[in-house]
Amino acid sequence: MPKTITKTSLSRREREKLRQRKEILAAALRLFSEKGYHNVSMQEIAETAEFAIGTLYKFFQNKEDLYKALVMEQCDRFEAAFLAAIEGPGDEIERLRNFVRVHGDMFRANLSFIRLFLAESKGASFNLKAGLDEDLRKRLYGFLEKLALVFESGMNNQRFQKIADPYALAVALDSVIDSFLLHWVASPERHPYPEDPDVILNIFFKGLIPP
Repeated sequence: MPKTITKTSLSRREREKLRQRKEILAAALRLFSEKGYHNVSMQEIAETAEFAIGTLYKFFQNKEDLYKALVMEQCDRFEAAFLAAIEGPGDEIERLRNFVRVHGDMFRANLSFIRLFLAESKGASFNLKAGLDEDLRKRLYGFLEKLALVFESGMNNQRFQKIADPYALAVALDSVIDSFLLHWVASPERHPYPEDPDVILNIFFKGLIPP
């Protein structure tokens, strides 16, 4: 089992490098969110982060590499929060409720990043998206397999009917949540994200046709 790296196990120089990288990414996120990816230069990011331009190139090959690192770091945070929800305490129903809640909480807490990612996913060049899309796709598929285990466990424990393949249910739930969140991002007053997770989950738990 690999050794977990903590801040206390790092040397002062390594901690300083982590701090610099974090500040560079924070400056980049702020500028990209305000101006858009294509309207920000590496020089501007360096000036905002208060580092020499050479410091940025010690961490990132170019702006595309920096953007990809920014997105992947944010995805790490989202994935950790989602896994904690579906692998935490409670039965299968409560873990799905936690997942719906945490999904909404993470979107709300990171709205500037979400808007940036949505904008650049639609308008970025193919070169920017090519490698990034493949990395994100692998991460998504891996998470959906873990979410499917919650549905499978619920079926085995006879809490859920076996109406569909667990993986298909995981894909459907994730897609429904994303649809609610995208509508909320576009028009938060008209389409608020439900405070009660059962508003979304009842689409699966109850359905349209009465028994």
